[in-house]
Amino acid sequence: MSSSKLITRQINIASRLGEIARAAPETVAVIDCAKPRNGHQQRRSVTFEQLDRQSGVIAGGLHEMGVRPGTRLALLVKPSIEFVTLTFALFKAGSVIILIDPGMGRDNLIDCLAEAEPEGFVAIPLAQAARVRYRRRFPRARLNVTVGRRWFWGGRTLRQLTSGSANGFEPAELRADDPAAIIFTTGSTGPPKGVLYSHGNFAGQVQQIQQRFSIQPGGMDLAGFPLFGLFNAAMGTTTVIPDMDASRPASLDPQKYVDAIGEHKINQSFASPAVWNVVARYCERTNSKLPSLKLVLSAGAPMPPHVLARLQPIIHPEGEVFTPYGATEALPVAAIGSHEILGSTSVETARGAGTCVGRAFSGIDWKVIRIEDGPIGTIEAIEELPDGEIGELIVRGPVVTKQYVTRREANLLAKITDGDSVWHRMGDVGYLDDQQRFWFCGRKAHRVRRPDGEMFTIRCEAIFNEHPRIFRSALVGLGPAGSQVPAMICEPWREHWPRVEADRTILLEELAELGRANDLTAPIASEHILLHKSLPVDIRHNAKIFREQLGPWAEAQLGLR
Repeated sequence: MSSSKLITRQINIASRLGEIARAAPETVAVIDCAKPRNGHQQRRSVTFEQLDRQSGVIAGGLHEMGVRPGTRLALLVKPSIEFVTLTFALFKAGSVIILIDPGMGRDNLIDCLAEAEPEGFVAIPLAQAARVRYRRRFPRARLNVTVGRRWFWGGRTLRQLTSGSANGFEPAELRADDPAAIIFTTGSTGPPKGVLYSHGNFAGQVQQIQQRFSIQPGGMDLAGFPLFGLFNAAMGTTTVIPDMDASRPASLDPQKYVDAIGEHKINQSFASPAVWNVVARYCERTNSKLPSLKLVLSAGAPMPPHVLARLQPIIHPEGEVFTPYGATEALPVAAIGSHEILGSTSVETARGAGTCVGRAFSGIDWKVIRIEDGPIGTIEAIEELPDGEIGELIVRGPVVTKQYVTRREANLLAKITDGDSVWHRMGDVGYLDDQQRFWFCGRKAHRVRRPDGEMFTIRCEAIFNEHPRIFRSALVGLGPAGSQVPAMICEPWREHWPRVEADRTILLEELAELGRANDLTAPIASEHILLHKSLPVDIRHNAKIFREQLGPWAEAQLGLR
């Protein structure tokens, strides 16, 4: 369906829940595996009919409070049945939901929330206490609901809202281009920005994901990434919320994750590469299998081939691991499966060709254009590049958002108008091959700009990642753009960290030899190869490397600051 047809169509993404509830009312929608309390595992569940009815009751209560279509409400609730129920209740009421990662730290969280200008908070007591403490930063927050025990502040409680009657409350009638949510970027290349999602964006995401991966109602998904549970509810898939800290995915207990897959006969699971790395290594160490798992999804950063190689043999024989590619502003854009990666592209990746992220989804248009660091006003101003030439990627389609509503100045650098449509500049560099697959070579902001040319992170890091003792690496540029000196910072596997100076010297010499042997990395001087115990990563997926933090660190290590 074209984006112009989507815009004029009446749609509320919450209506899909009602359709599922009518088709399969007794099917379990969410299973919540809470952390143990008093020595007993707290296991709760809700059917699709219950989820639809309860979210309708809450939506009716929100309407009585004064919530109307377009009302901005911040949702700060841990992954749970309540999180899923409240999200659909807010959609039904027509509210614009502000979703934010609590793991980004208090200061960033408060800043992002204040910039989004919420008209109320639907939040746990701790978050409500923070709202009161920083009340001057939230002058419009008058419509507040406490999820849990209310203390000294006003407003309603979730219990009060759920005690009401739905009274036939119908989801607000909205158009596809009406706002649905504000979701913040991870801030991996600058301050987090609030991305405005429409109901059409969400509908497009559900449609694209369901079609590309043949997801049918009745499946069981272990939601290692909580937001994917919302897609599940709209697709008729049961969501199992694992016992893990969603803000620190790499710290999960892999045994609990593996046990949940076996206990609930999970056939699909979405989690970050950091989660799958931990799970795959655990399974290899314990000789465990995941025979029910047919569809593994992972996003946030490319899945390393060594993780794919460990995962593929332990899942269902007909199963496959997919790594959808996209960004907060545009997801999904493309995808590639483990069979294709392990069969051919991983060899090219190891040689520095970049990471193949696959072919575009059916609703996506994309182009690779000449790299430009400044604004591009209209599509007429671009220079499209031929296949095989590295440039920056731009995309458009139903899943592509049109604007930031905080840090609005970023719209000038990220959006390109094309008549009635908008292209998003992904901020990624790479090239299209003769099969129209995109090869990701790194973030545009992370490229190293030397006097005689540019170096791209993913291509160069792959050379060093081939060393058996290295987990991951980060290329950074030292000095001002245009005259930068490249440095490579390598993180060894924890068990391979050099214990003595002699071993450290040997490892660095081996890495330097790897660099010298490849034209891509030959400009990196041996003295500019450094070891780091734990590279800083994003809070959402624990996978994107914060290279901005590593530049100053490297300069300090080399005595350049």
